[in-house]
Amino acid sequence: MSYDHQSHPGPQSYPFPQVFLVDGSGGPQHSGQQPSLVPCWSFPPAQERARSRGKSRGCMGVSPGLALIVLMLFLLVFVALGFEAYQINNMQAELREVKTVKPVTEFDTPQKQIAHEPETNREEKKDRPAAHVIGRIERSKFPQTLRWEPRVGRAFTSGSVAYRFEDGGLQLNESGLYHVYSRVELIFNDCSPSSSFVHSVFVRRAGHSSPLNLMEAHRAGFCSQQQGHAWTTESYLASALQLQGSDRVFVNVSQPKYLSHSHYANFFGLYKI
Repeated sequence: MSYDHQSHPGPQSYPFPQVFLVDGSGGPQHSGQQPSLVPCWSFPPAQERARSRGKSRGCMGVSPGLALIVLMLFLLVFVALGFEAYQINNMQAELREVKTVKPVTEFDTPQKQIAHEPETNREEKKDRPAAHVIGRIERSKFPQTLRWEPRVGRAFTSGSVAYRFEDGGLQLNESGLYHVYSRVELIFNDCSPSSSFVHSVFVRRAGHSSPLNLMEAHRAGFCSQQQGHAWTTESYLASALQLQGSDRVFVNVSQPKYLSHSHYANFFGLYKI
């Protein structure tokens, strides 16, 4: 067999061997058609891929139900923090108000009254009609209308009230409403069931010949059934009374010899309300 060197050049004239691609039909293809260098993989249809992704995950790979739960938890946390901040703000406001307005205690009140009380008020209290006299020990006689000590210990008289040494009365020079009080203490050395006494406060008023009884207490049955024992008893009288200027107020005891010798167990006083 003879070869045509022009139509079929020899192998030495080609720097690279020829490459032929064979398809399914078995026919040869010319090497001028470049081969495909990208591999071709098989993919599922687009609709099936989208449906599978939708079923498997939501936004950013988190299912919608779980995302909703997390969002609700965050909202609850923010609401709780806001409520706590509101309460703290209210407490701070109340503390500022408490610091601004200092309460007045019972310990501060007397100091403020003493420090800021005007001179006129102190003078008015000093001149208020009042008196407090205490018991006097009698040596020779025991009159039913009691005598008192007006200047010993806590005894005093002020304003328009004066003590009458001659008869034991408190003399008023100003009309008005007065609080009158008296206490007596008696000691019965030989007490019996029949022991008793009367304690009374009365006033002598101009234009009246006889005294006017203001208060009275009748005490009886205070001793035990056993006769011959010492027994101590007391009586206290007090009332608000309308008195007139020039009235004289007295205290009577029916058994003055049994009065105790304690100055502060027996007293008598009044003050204008």
